[in-house]
Amino acid sequence: MAGGVNSLAEKDAVSAPDEDAGPIRRCIVSGEKRPVEELIRFVVGPDDTVVPDLAGDLPGRGLWLSARRDVVNTASEKNLFAKAAKRKVSVPPGLADAVEAQMVRRCMDALGLARRAGQVVAGFEKTDAWLRTAQRGLLVAARDGSEDGKSKLRALAPGLAQFTVLDAGELGRALGRDHVVHAGVASGGLADRLVFEQNRLMGFREGLPAGTTSPSQE
Repeated sequence: MAGGVNSLAEKDAVSAPDEDAGPIRRCIVSGEKRPVEELIRFVVGPDDTVVPDLAGDLPGRGLWLSARRDVVNTASEKNLFAKAAKRKVSVPPGLADAVEAQMVRRCMDALGLARRAGQVVAGFEKTDAWLRTAQRGLLVAARDGSEDGKSKLRALAPGLAQFTVLDAGELGRALGRDHVVHAGVASGGLADRLVFEQNRLMGFREGLPAGTTSPSQE
């Protein structure tokens, strides 16, 4: 992911207020300037169709939106993609649904890579044991799982980063099972990528701006 963000900084960067802030962009709906990690990039394809660019590597001028379902819907309904691109464009029906599906897939792919790399434990007992020894990493919990079990595991590592935006079926498919409610991911690049992807998906599933901490993560 870091490589994609760096390439975007070269293609359509806006000067940041200081070196630590990183590149920022302006949402074409709200007009707010936000870090690229909290936005979704779109481009206009060769056939004049608006295309989401979650990987940040498609050619063309970026059209940026805050990572929220309502913002994507507003841009689609009010013809704001065309206004920002200064040309006639075609917006696919159900664009917000397509964006969410891609976000989910990116989360599942990252989890699958972590599993294949031997960086994941799954199941309540294994996650419990892992939390009692791990000092760093990512606690994974299904958003539709029992709150009792999730709270017990959170209590073991209150300062550990948490991943809570996929349901048990999605976690299961990512980890090669029918369903998964609890898991842990070792610290490293894949855990960092999951946190990055979660921040964007959260805006679609919980209605929170990207980068906002949900109550279940505190």
